[in-house]
Amino acid sequence: MKGSYHIRVENKRLRYDLDIRRNITIIRGDSATGKTTLIEMLQSAEKDGTASGVSLSCDKPCVVLDRIRWEENLEMIHNSIVFLDEQNHFMESKEFAVKIRESDNYYVLITRAYLSNLPYSVDGIYGIRESGKYLHLNKSYHELYRIYEDRFMQSQPDCMMTEDSNSGFEFFRYLFSDYMECLS
Repeated sequence: MKGSYHIRVENKRLRYDLDIRRNITIIRGDSATGKTTLIEMLQSAEKDGTASGVSLSCDKPCVVLDRIRWEENLEMIHNSIVFLDEQNHFMESKEFAVKIRESDNYYVLITRAYLSNLPYSVDGIYGIRESGKYLHLNKSYHELYRIYEDRFMQSQPDCMMTEDSNSGFEFFRYLFSDYMECLS
């Protein structure tokens, strides 16, 4: 799959709007921010359709992958957006990383774990929060926000300080010598 996809998941009380731009998107957040609720709503829409009371809008199929026979199920999913919740500890495995690389799907991984086996971008890491929209309608609205904003990534510090005076200092002094002063 290529491109970006807008996903809207809503019921009578909640609405989630997500824009997926990369093949791996990570959603992080504190407890009780609605991450698992999003997964449960997607599962309801997938299982019961419109009878679930959940409306799902996306140009691609949205599928929730569970830990039961995940490898077999993943092989049957193509050209879709696959959601996984943090209870699926296989996300941290090398086997899962290999399956993702061989796949034609996009993945939305809801986890607080550091996934060192997966090649994801800092631009693909989001938090989830309630935005306050639709407050008067007794409907809460959830949105994704970038954890690492552009202004942070584009800042130009004047000086860099390292904790040590040996290899770490030498590395950063060599790396940034044209841009800023390095001190140990």
